[in-house]
Amino acid sequence: MANSKYEYVKSFEVNDEVMSPNLIVVRINGCDFRRFSEVHEFERPNDETALNLMNACAISVLEEYPDIVFSYGFSDEYSFVFKKTTKFYQRRASKILSLIVSFFSSIYPTKWKEFFPQKEMRYPPTFHGRVICCATIEVLQEYLSWRQNECHTNNQYNTCLWKLVESGKTEKEAQEILKGTQKQEKNELLFQQFGVNYKKLPEMFRQGSCVFMKQEEDIAKYSENGTPVKRLRRKARIVHSENVAGRSFWNVHQNLLKDIGGFAEDNGKINPDYIRSFLFENKLMPSTWIVIRIDGCHFHRFCDVHAFEKPNDLQALNLMNSCAMAVLKEFQDVMFSYGVSDEYSFVLKKDSEFFQRRASGIVSAIVSFFSSMYVMNWKSFFPEKELKYAPSFDGRAICYPSSEILRDYLSWRQVD
Repeated sequence: MANSKYEYVKSFEVNDEVMSPNLIVVRINGCDFRRFSEVHEFERPNDETALNLMNACAISVLEEYPDIVFSYGFSDEYSFVFKKTTKFYQRRASKILSLIVSFFSSIYPTKWKEFFPQKEMRYPPTFHGRVICCATIEVLQEYLSWRQNECHTNNQYNTCLWKLVESGKTEKEAQEILKGTQKQEKNELLFQQFGVNYKKLPEMFRQGSCVFMKQEEDIAKYSENGTPVKRLRRKARIVHSENVAGRSFWNVHQNLLKDIGGFAEDNGKINPDYIRSFLFENKLMPSTWIVIRIDGCHFHRFCDVHAFEKPNDLQALNLMNSCAMAVLKEFQDVMFSYGVSDEYSFVLKKDSEFFQRRASGIVSAIVSFFSSMYVMNWKSFFPEKELKYAPSFDGRAICYPSSEILRDYLSWRQVD
């Protein structure tokens, strides 16, 4: 097809490549997961089953994307570390971020019944994310130390808080009691008042979880005489370690040394502000129309596997439309959307301050919600079809300075 007169709008799309040799980390966090936990009656301060579900989703991410070689998570967050030589989607930050968030968000409701067979998921979870560019291996080491320190600090505080609430205090009273207390004071409070030795709580609660792939021998098939034929396969491992950024943990795993690098010495004092300076953040221009365009990833294969009618499957299109309607209900700043096939464009109001106009937050939240909603709505549109694997979508944010150019963008998409 000849180029339309509206093609010029593509020039407003920016290239957000993470330049080598920066190491790429994608961190995702649950959006308003406190409410999600309360609605679904998760145990407090930790629900082991919910944490195992998060770990299972992380394993699926590593199995789906071989360029991710290590991940660390706790509570409702997970960080994914790419190998240093990755060329995944030309190292484009928005593409990488949106795909990881989307796939994780699709897997979560897909696996829900496996972990909560007696509980119905009341509404889809949403995750937002960001890309961290680690200029050196030392920055990555400090980043991992920071996240594990957050895991310990948050878990110790929450353990104290909910023990006090269980004893009859209001949440506000418990917060006042804990205000200004140090680590040792919290440990003493737990032991003296509740007989809890903090160091004997489950490792997963105190230390978080590491997931990484390891080459292991596995039986691939059996020969004619019944002899097993073994081959090396990538298998995910979940490990709990007191210091995920320590040489004693990191340097014994040859695949991590090969794909990412080794730590020369153990970390000293953690400086979170220093780590935050490596956030790959794109704040969108004020007083411009923000468009978030999402596209199905490898949807030709997805359509074939699920036997969609060609050239158009009405039910599949209605499913996409239902997800778009849900996005407009969930995010008040989204005022209009237009979609075709496996693509949807969402227009935010011009004065929107959603996520302080941070591209990573806006893109990841919308892509995440759309993806989890797609999985949750599947049975409503395909009651006789099983969802054979989780779909994923990539997304990008584009700013258009005038209503005329926004109109031309929408015309371009419709001409397409």
